[in-house]
Amino acid sequence: MNHAPVISSILSPDYLAAFFVLQYSFGENATCKILKTGINHTYLLSTSTAKFVLRVYYHGWRTESEITEELTLLNFLTEHGISVAYPIRDREGKYINQLKAPEGDRFAVLFSYADGETIRVPSEEVSYQLGTAMAKMHQLTVNKPIHRKAYNAASLVSWALQEARNHFDAPSEEMQYFERADAKVLAVFEQADAAALRYGIVHLDLWYENMKIRNGTDITIFDFDNCGNGWLFLDMAYSLMTLYRNESNKENFESKRESFYKGYELVTPISAEEKRLIPYGGLAIWLHYTGIHVQRFNDFSNQFLSPEFLKYWMQTVNQWMKYNGIEV
Repeated sequence: MNHAPVISSILSPDYLAAFFVLQYSFGENATCKILKTGINHTYLLSTSTAKFVLRVYYHGWRTESEITEELTLLNFLTEHGISVAYPIRDREGKYINQLKAPEGDRFAVLFSYADGETIRVPSEEVSYQLGTAMAKMHQLTVNKPIHRKAYNAASLVSWALQEARNHFDAPSEEMQYFERADAKVLAVFEQADAAALRYGIVHLDLWYENMKIRNGTDITIFDFDNCGNGWLFLDMAYSLMTLYRNESNKENFESKRESFYKGYELVTPISAEEKRLIPYGGLAIWLHYTGIHVQRFNDFSNQFLSPEFLKYWMQTVNQWMKYNGIEV
């Protein structure tokens, strides 16, 4: 019997448990359960003495060389004292394993487990510690290249706009907003004072779901799947925008933003130009993920990506821009 082609499969946790017990010589049984099926599929692998996070990359999502660059960055940060979820070698010394899935080969990597809580609305102290952790990471990644995507106005917003046009073909106020935002980000980034902007490796997805807080303040960062080259203020921008979105009391947001800046600038200065561009960075990354939603519609976003969602998505970022006194 011929099998129908598969776009995306969810690999059996029991199979993965048996495979990684053997591949990592755990010497004992392990349990495996799904944590999240998203852009990639994430599993919790547990033995009697330790926990690990297993990421199974979506087929064709990242090349082996792109994943290698991500893991090299994580090892570099770990070696320099940054608390991140780091990759773990198997018994053959490899970080990356290939799994035969119905849709084709998929890459899998075992990471250290990030202990702690996921905090959607952080305190001022956590905001301060996030600023400090991010600044320490940026000190290491400034002027450091990575063989990954370069993030700029065109690759962040213009690309996403074209993707959105392919999905939302009917005229709408939301798509008109998207077009105006694309033009604005292109113009503002082009006119920016590049000499006052630090450039290096960015995480690009630094929000509460990609970090764990332990003992109230100790932060571990993970999910560097979107890391690439770009202006470092982009990381600050996305973190602050998502903090703004989740904090219903905007006076509280302002105090937490100031705590974040204090923590960051305890380590390294933020230029006036970087602060000026932070609203636009939040806008650019928010719109960029619209393109990701469209790109991965068949397996990830089909449950929510609709004209109603687009309206909500654009209203959310427009509130952020208006809060910063910017009309799009």
